[in-house]
Amino acid sequence: MQLRSIKGVDLSGKRVLLRADLNVPLKSGKIQDDTRIQAVLPTVKHCLEQGAKLIIMTHLGRPKGKHLEALKTDVIAEALEERLNCAVSKVDGCVEDFVTEAAASLGNGEILLLENTRFYPEEKKNDAAFAEKLASLADLYVNDAFGAVHRAHASTHGVTQYLPSYAGLLMEREVEVLAKVLESPRKPVCLIVGGAKIDTKIGVLKRFLELADSFLIGGALANTFLAAEGFDVGDSLYQEDKIEIARDFLLSAERKREFVYLPLDLIVADEISNDALALDIKPEGVEGAMKILDIGTLSIDVFKRAIAEAGTVIWNGPMGLYEFTPFEAGTREIAKAIAESNADSIVGGGDSIDALKKFGHSEKDFTHVSTGGGAMLELLEGKMLPALEVLKR
Repeated sequence: MQLRSIKGVDLSGKRVLLRADLNVPLKSGKIQDDTRIQAVLPTVKHCLEQGAKLIIMTHLGRPKGKHLEALKTDVIAEALEERLNCAVSKVDGCVEDFVTEAAASLGNGEILLLENTRFYPEEKKNDAAFAEKLASLADLYVNDAFGAVHRAHASTHGVTQYLPSYAGLLMEREVEVLAKVLESPRKPVCLIVGGAKIDTKIGVLKRFLELADSFLIGGALANTFLAAEGFDVGDSLYQEDKIEIARDFLLSAERKREFVYLPLDLIVADEISNDALALDIKPEGVEGAMKILDIGTLSIDVFKRAIAEAGTVIWNGPMGLYEFTPFEAGTREIAKAIAESNADSIVGGGDSIDALKKFGHSEKDFTHVSTGGGAMLELLEGKMLPALEVLKR
């Protein structure tokens, strides 16, 4: 997949409208994880070094078209100033007259940050008039928000109808790495999926029947598969209405002689807390009020062996409720095994990235840590990503 790259484009004196994904987690108004901010800095610095007049826009949280004080981008402006060591002007709007005036008054190498794009209902509707107003702020458009390319919104898709449009450095890197996984991965390929819902993962699982040599399934996702195999999952989180989908996948995998590893043992408890009494039992022992909250020690060993033998590992979704100490071992040990392996390793998904940080890993421990969980899955599934299609050469 070849994208129109910002590299080589003359940006000197140009007003550049940059769509970033700065949707960082907040707690009490403080940024909890700045991974997405760090990821876009190379593109920001490239634009500034080229003498561009940079206008940055992003969404933050889920305001549902309302202006919410807690989700204003002021905290993003402060974070950018600190990390870039330069001034960032912030305006309380996106398309108002005062925003147009602020954009017009920018000097070379200066930055203007717009308000949360999702304060405007026109954003998610991909409203043409709203997109055109955004486009009127600049001379060209750069999309570096990989985490948002699977959505056709005004700031990711509609605006490209009115401006010359290019991919940022992060966008190029994301697509390059993930395209290689689909086209020429190092074999054997091991796909690891966890998390809660089968809906977002089943497309990738099916696509990788042709590409993967092994599948490791954990998290609440595995509970649905265990139920599909006839096991009692007690009071565990699972999707009863998706059992047939899970069963169909297992049958397809068996016909293709793929290796699908479900947990051989499980960590269960009657309550979810850091003081919970956790037991390691076989799937057939689950009953009553038991909750399956992690993979067990035997499963960890089997999963780690599959990772050690892999040439490429793709991981999306935790193995259990890693936020609580009694249920963190599966996710912790899988992360460690991937980090220590010689495989090309790609990790994606907000929970997976959060787990990496919790257990002391950095991005340098892996070949690539994707900034887009949903976008990563949909690209690997082979879906058309609307905001990526419009950037193709």
